[in-house]
Amino acid sequence: KLTGEYHIDPARIYANGLSNGGGMSFMLACKLSERIAAVGMVSGAYLLPWEECNPARPVPAVIFHGTADPIVPFEGGPSRAFDIPFANIPEWVGALAARSGCDPEPQALPPSGTVSGVEYTNCQADVLYYTIAGGGHSWPGGEPLPEIITGPTTQDIDATAVMWEFFQAHPMPNP
Repeated sequence: KLTGEYHIDPARIYANGLSNGGGMSFMLACKLSERIAAVGMVSGAYLLPWEECNPARPVPAVIFHGTADPIVPFEGGPSRAFDIPFANIPEWVGALAARSGCDPEPQALPPSGTVSGVEYTNCQADVLYYTIAGGGHSWPGGEPLPEIITGPTTQDIDATAVMWEFFQAHPMPNP
C-alpha cells in the first residue's frame, strides 16, 4: 500500500525498534530479508527461536542493550515483570554474528562514557553491538522514561544517530 502511494526506495527499507519492537525487527530480518536492508534493535526481546530464522540472506544489524535492563535482562531468563525465557544478550549477539558469517572475535570500538561497543568483522552482513553499563530498558540518547520502571537512560551515545549512520551505509544489495 505504501509503495503505491509514496516513492519508496526498495534499497533503503529498514526496521528498528525498542523491546518487543526490537524483537519484531529481528523477526522481519528473518522473514523478509529480501526486502529489509538492515535492522536496529534496542533492548530487544528476542523470542523468535533460531530454528524459525532462515533468511534468504543475512541482514546487517546494530544492537544496543543495557546491563541493568529490568524488563529484558542482559543475562537472560525471566524478568521481574515477565516469566519469559529471554535470551542472554551477549550470547544471542554472538549467535547472530556467527549466522552472519562473522569472525568469532569482534573488534572493540572506542568507548564513550558508560557505552562500549564491538564490531564483528569479515561478515556476510555487518553486526555492531553496543553495551550500556548500568543502562536500563530505554533508548540511548532518547528522552528518559520513568527510571523506576525502565532503569536509567544513558546520554553517552545517541542510538538514533548511530543507527541512521549504520542504515545509510547498508542499502539493500541489488534490490
